[in-house]
Amino acid sequence: MAEKDYEITAESLKNMVDRLNYLKSKGRAEMAAKIEEARSFGDLSENAEYDLARDEQAKMEHEIDDLEDKVSRAKVIDDKNIKTDTVGVGNTVVIVDESGQAKTYHIVGTHDSDPFNGKISNESPIGKELIGKKKGATISVTTKNGIRTYKIKEIKAK
Repeated sequence: MAEKDYEITAESLKNMVDRLNYLKSKGRAEMAAKIEEARSFGDLSENAEYDLARDEQAKMEHEIDDLEDKVSRAKVIDDKNIKTDTVGVGNTVVIVDESGQAKTYHIVGTHDSDPFNGKISNESPIGKELIGKKKGATISVTTKNGIRTYKIKEIKAK
């Protein structure tokens, strides 16, 4: 099955590539030195430092694999091409709940998500429901407190 594009901002992609380059160069070198030092502590079958270093190495390699995958599928969101006729990644959306309370969300790719600052992922429950909808549309989202209904009041480019 082909993986889908990974939508991301140019800044986040740069940060991801920087992290990947660091891990592949300095991170691996530092980890090799750490494993070598732990190996010098004696019998590997009873060497907790060696086991810990190998676990850390496995986690780092998993992070490298994950970053390589995301970078290879990255689709940079171009702010100049953001449309406002339907909700998509890059839009800022104002929604109103049943009580009339308005909430504003900026729809971003998963890596840029920061719900405490109004940035929700296009893969979050609300984000999934909003994607592709027009101004005036009503969405229903299942939350831990039940089903919430929202109406899209406004779609902005950012």
